[in-house]
Amino acid sequence: MHYFFAYAIVVYIQQYKEVKMDEIGKIESRRREILREVAEIRSMRKGSVTEQLLKVPQKGKEPAIRGPYYTYTKKEKGKTVGKRLRSKEVERFKDDVKAFHRFHALCQEYAELTERLGDIEGTTGDSEEKKPRRRPSRGMRK
Repeated sequence: MHYFFAYAIVVYIQQYKEVKMDEIGKIESRRREILREVAEIRSMRKGSVTEQLLKVPQKGKEPAIRGPYYTYTKKEKGKTVGKRLRSKEVERFKDDVKAFHRFHALCQEYAELTERLGDIEGTTGDSEEKKPRRRPSRGMRK
């Protein structure tokens, strides 16, 4: 009877390890896929592209709407800087900003997967018991 329980425990542990290894394999596969996707990004920019319409006042008439004009803005040394874009630059800048958002999302996913991998493999250090620190001896007291 004891052999049956021991065998059942061994089978359970083996199945658990297989599930764990399967999950590790999926995580490692996705991490490699993320690195390939990041390597395919050829150009990217932080910031945003916005459309502006300008109201131009006219004597005795409603203001005329001019535009749209496109601007690219980003943070540089804590300040917002902008650049007006030519019509031929708009799509490229939009694509570059979109690529940066994709890059950022991939980095976050990679970090989450790596953390999960550490949890599975037990490398996070959370499970280790912390040893109490010993106070250094002060020597002889007077």
